[in-house]
Amino acid sequence: MDPGAEPAAAATPSLNATALPATVLAAIRSVLAYVAIALYVLLVAPPALLLAITFRWKGLLYVLGHCGVRLGLLLSGIRYEVSGGEHVPSGRAVVFCANHQSNIDPPVLFRALHPRLHVLYKAELSRLPLLGRAMQVGGFVPVDRRDRERSFASITRGAGSLRAGNSFLIFPEGTRSRTDGLLPFKKGGFIMAIQAQAPVVPVAVTGGRAAMRKGSPVVRPVTMRVRIGEPVETVGLTVDDRDALILEVRSRVQALLAEEYEHAGPGPRP
Repeated sequence: MDPGAEPAAAATPSLNATALPATVLAAIRSVLAYVAIALYVLLVAPPALLLAITFRWKGLLYVLGHCGVRLGLLLSGIRYEVSGGEHVPSGRAVVFCANHQSNIDPPVLFRALHPRLHVLYKAELSRLPLLGRAMQVGGFVPVDRRDRERSFASITRGAGSLRAGNSFLIFPEGTRSRTDGLLPFKKGGFIMAIQAQAPVVPVAVTGGRAAMRKGSPVVRPVTMRVRIGEPVETVGLTVDDRDALILEVRSRVQALLAEEYEHAGPGPRP
């Protein structure tokens, strides 16, 4: 060995080598979560649906639904923090309007926002065995965007449910956004809110993209953040005001996201 040569630098593990064990662990936890939830639905859903339909115990489905979601989040390592809950009007049904980053957003918001949260959802999800039927019996409203007449009928049905005191969650982007920016908002949920004269509550959810990348079934353990903003009132508005309502709510959701990213500091977006 040349005495004048510099000692070789200590080998450091590559980023891929470091990330591999975490990815494998996340994949194992994901499989456990998927299997556990599938078994839970298969065992619990049939008797629960029978009881809910026979005795009109819709509340039973919500209790069991929250238990199932909690089980899935626990096994996959997903946690969440909520801020701004004081902005939700007391004693009134509202429309929660949230951005959409990943498939983890709906279960997290179902747990975080309201104990009996109804959802305006894509009609294709009604085809899911047992779960699709449970959503319908639970009062969720499917929207078929390919059929304008059916879509408007669903919006009218949702407005009636709002007037009856049921709060709803909508994802007006219609699909998951691949960036920090918001996609254009669709009008249906806002027309529903106007018809029911119910306030729209802006919600920003972050961390979903880090938890579950689009196209990947692996759920990575992260802490997601749910930030709730001040409601936008719809009393006195008509359907002709829908575009102005959309613009106002969208700007508030965007502001909440900007606040969250500023709070998180520099680095990869959650």
